[in-house]
Parts: sequence; structure tokens; C-alpha cells
Amino acid sequence: MRTTTGWQSLDPTSNALTRVTFERRDLRSDDIAVRIDYCGVCHSDLHRIHGMLGEKDLIPGHEATGVVVAVGQAVTGFAVGDRVAIGTIIDSCGECAMCEAGQENYCYNRPTTTYGGTDRIDGTQTKGAYSREYVLREKFAFHLPDALDPASAAPLLCAGVSVWEPLRAAGVGPGSRVAVAGLGGLGHIAVKLAAALGAEVTVLSRSTAKEQDARSLGASALLVTTDEAQVAAARGRFDFILDTISADHELSPLIGMLGLDGTLCVLGNPLMAGPKLWELGAGRKKLTSSGTAGLRQTVEMLEFCAEHGITADVETLPSSEIETALDRLAAGDVHYRFVLDMSDLDK
Repeated sequence: MRTTTGWQSLDPTSNALTRVTFERRDLRSDDIAVRIDYCGVCHSDLHRIHGMLGEKDLIPGHEATGVVVAVGQAVTGFAVGDRVAIGTIIDSCGECAMCEAGQENYCYNRPTTTYGGTDRIDGTQTKGAYSREYVLREKFAFHLPDALDPASAAPLLCAGVSVWEPLRAAGVGPGSRVAVAGLGGLGHIAVKLAAALGAEVTVLSRSTAKEQDARSLGASALLVTTDEAQVAAARGRFDFILDTISADHELSPLIGMLGLDGTLCVLGNPLMAGPKLWELGAGRKKLTSSGTAGLRQTVEMLEFCAEHGITADVETLPSSEIETALDRLAAGDVHYRFVLDMSDLDK
């Protein structure tokens, strides 16, 4: 077994994580071992630490970058020293219709998540990338393009792919009228990606406080959703709305802003109840959601981001300050993603 260190949640009522020493498996033939240098702090980490899925004693973290430090005997795609990125899933059945379609994230036999999942071979619980080393199949690791900074690229592996796949599925490109609801960890990357794809992008926000940010990220306008006149004037304006708001909120005003055959994709809070069907029927509108991305789409996203110079706007903290990061994330005090520097785990 391989020994490493990480940060574990032992009390679901607290954001304080405990530094622990634990074991990773010995490398299987198609495994690589990765020294984790940076790991993003996702809002879902906060939810799961507090028991959203009934889990206990988690080592979170599922958007990470690092360097390969060892490879299994059958590995052909990576070598020691390669820059690598790790996302939200680290295995799938490889046989179902979803896996064959390149949508391993929707594996009918359930993808193995980077933490809190069940290893398909030995049945142990997966432990995440709030740690100094991670071991996974090479198939589920990604080469990190040289053009991308490893700290600010880490959130691309969850927040980035989570908005990239629905943007691509909706065919967003030149001429598309796109709105992004909520300018946070997901939303700010969505604005950058949609703008780089050639869309006309509007940010939907409760106030004008983030208007300058929205424009600097690539949006052409900000619409204040608490202003009834602005909302009414936006009826039928958008082809695609990406809803990244994590709090409970009404979907009806967003649906009203969709044009004929428009799509509302709810990412930030997919556990909310849906709207009345008649709201969708008036204009053949579509309501959808999405869950991260498959392997092919993740590679595509990383290459696109490298070509267009897109990364997350991050604040990097030593991993020992994870409680501070989680507290501030819970309070909405982040601009726009926290990333942990895992190097202090060496001390």
C-alpha cells in the first residue's frame, strides 16, 4: 500500500477537517499515482461534508491538478513527470450504452466518484483529492495542457466541465443568445466559455454589484432579476439559459425569458421541484440539467481552454486553511473559486 496524507471530515456539523495519514492502493497495471499539487473547493464538497448524501468520514476533493509520480506496468498514456488533471469520476463500467457513447458520467451501472464512491474491484470507499497523492486508472486521468496554470485550471475539472457539456449539447456558438444566472464558481466560467464560443452573453443577477465583473468576463450585459421592468422586457430574449444558482429560487421568470424552442439548464440546484408543464408548452421550451462531463468532453474542454486562455478566477490558500475556505464559501465570500495548495502536507 502507498501511504499519504490528507484532510478528512470527521464531524458533519463542522467545517473543520482533520489532517490524517491513510493508505492508497498499490498500483494496478493500468494505474498512475499523482502528486496532488492543487485542488479546488467545490460547493458540493461543503454539502457532502455536512451529510447531504448520508456519507461519513469523507476525504473530499474532485477537481485537482498535479504530476505523475509512478505508473503501472501496462500504462502507455502517461509517464513520470507528466502534468495531469483529475476530475469528478475515476471509473465506470465501460460496457453500458452511456459508456459506449462517451458519457461515462452517466454510466448506467453508476460511475465511481473521486470521493465517497465504491471502488469497482476491491469495494473500498474512494478518498478524494484533499490529499497529497491520488491513485487512479490512467483512462480517467487527463493531460493538463502546458498553457494552463495548474492552480487556476483545477476548478475546470468540475465547475468547468459542468458548464461546458450543456453549452456544447445546446449547440451554443456564434449568434446564440445565452444568459447565465448566478455569477459564482460555475457561472463565471460559463460566461468565459460561452463568450469564447461566440455567443452573446448576459448575466442574470439580483443586483448590479457584479456588472463590472460580468463585462470583464465577457458578458455584454447584466440583467437585474429583481427589477420587474427589466425581466418583463426580456421576455423571449434568450435561446439558452444556464442556471448556476445554488439557493432555492423560482424558475418561472427564467422560463419566461426563453424564446421559441429555448432551453433552461438547471445546474446550481437540481434538487428543486420543476415548474408547471404549461410554462414550457408556451413556446416549446425545454427544461434540462446535466452532471459534469464524459471523458471526451473533458479533453475537448481542456484543449479549448488552453487555446483561448480560459481558467477559473481563484484565491489560493494553503490546504491547512480548508476550514477558512469552507466557512467563507458557505458565506458566499469567494471570488470565484477557492483552490488549496497541497504542498503544505509535506511538512
